[in-house]
Amino acid sequence: QVQLVESGGGLVQAGGSLRLSCAASGSIVRINYMGWYRRAPGKQRELVAGITSGGSIEFADTVKGRFTISRDNAKNTVYLQMNSLKPEDTAVYYCNADVVPTYLTGSFGYWGQGTQVTVSS
Repeated sequence: QVQLVESGGGLVQAGGSLRLSCAASGSIVRINYMGWYRRAPGKQRELVAGITSGGSIEFADTVKGRFTISRDNAKNTVYLQMNSLKPEDTAVYYCNADVVPTYLTGSFGYWGQGTQVTVSS
């Protein structure tokens, strides 16, 4: 099995910063892509940022210039540094990874359990 465990969420005032971490563990051959999504109350889940194993990065327009994403391939961990947070960033943040497991052929998407980020005004 493959597990994704997120940490680092919490309550912060507008303008503040938080750093989210997501560690993948289990029977992993390779992780092709790691990313962060979020779901705000009453809204659909949306991509926040993603990074490939080669280091290619994408961001949602709403977070460009404020958030950065990085990964440690040796630790199977992805980080999301969130600066200049706004109340509209309030959401549950989910880690996603495209993983090649040892027990299956091909790659599959896995999700973490989510971590709450609340930004107060």
